[in-house]
Amino acid sequence: MAKRSDPLNPDPTFLGFWRERHLCTLTTLRPDGTPHVVPVGVTYDPEAGLARVIANKSSAKVLHVLAGSGTEEGGARVAVCQVDGRRWATLEGLAVVRTEPDRVAEAVRRYAERYERMPAPNPDRVAIEIALTRATGNGSPS
Repeated sequence: MAKRSDPLNPDPTFLGFWRERHLCTLTTLRPDGTPHVVPVGVTYDPEAGLARVIANKSSAKVLHVLAGSGTEEGGARVAVCQVDGRRWATLEGLAVVRTEPDRVAEAVRRYAERYERMPAPNPDRVAIEIALTRATGNGSPS
């Protein structure tokens, strides 16, 4: 059964699941409102209230976030999700694209920590930062 969590103060099971190494998905909305779902690496920072995704600035996910940022105050509505058997967790929030070198570097650092590998250098890299508004999931392996 799905359980709602406070994304800024998650319970230990939910946070522990997000500390494990898992491939995730990012769901953005196309201009026509249909969902666009792609595999990504996600890092979760409850202390800052953020989830982060690194991406190429010309990718569809980045273009969708940029287009959606103008329709909703605070950013574009998105969701990130990870699944492992019967365990799953979703973080939702408002996404913005960050190009500032320090913000991108922080996203890369966190990605390297979670996924235990440094991504190849990319001068076109940006960070999608998601200000978290909701967390749901089932982190128990029952």
